[in-house]
Amino acid sequence: MGLFFIDTAGGAVATQGQLVAAGITRGADPPPRPWLRIQGTRDASTMWYAVMRKRERGVFIGTLVVRHSAHHALLVRSGWEEIPVAQIGVPGEAGSRSTEDRGWLVFVSRAGVDRPNLRRAIPRSEADPR
Repeated sequence: MGLFFIDTAGGAVATQGQLVAAGITRGADPPPRPWLRIQGTRDASTMWYAVMRKRERGVFIGTLVVRHSAHHALLVRSGWEEIPVAQIGVPGEAGSRSTEDRGWLVFVSRAGVDRPNLRRAIPRSEADPR
């Protein structure tokens, strides 16, 4: 998924690609305020990382954390909210829906190896019924 940004005024979370598609920013340019980059790895995937947000002193802040880790549990106990993948996107933009909402399925290689480079999304209509 890549880089994540948070709207510090409203709490929305979007990827860099979604911000570019919505015309908020161009390529590698940082988006204008109130969008702020969420610190974390540049190639974060929501398969491994949870996108979290919390309202502090009237603004939203965000972070990435490894799913199901002790740190994740600590953040939840401290009042942080995990953002569902389906809610990641620019509010009001078609690109803000998850692949599942668009009728796509994500398949892992038949060998059972669960690595992101072996995953591919295909239309639900083309899914093997097995």
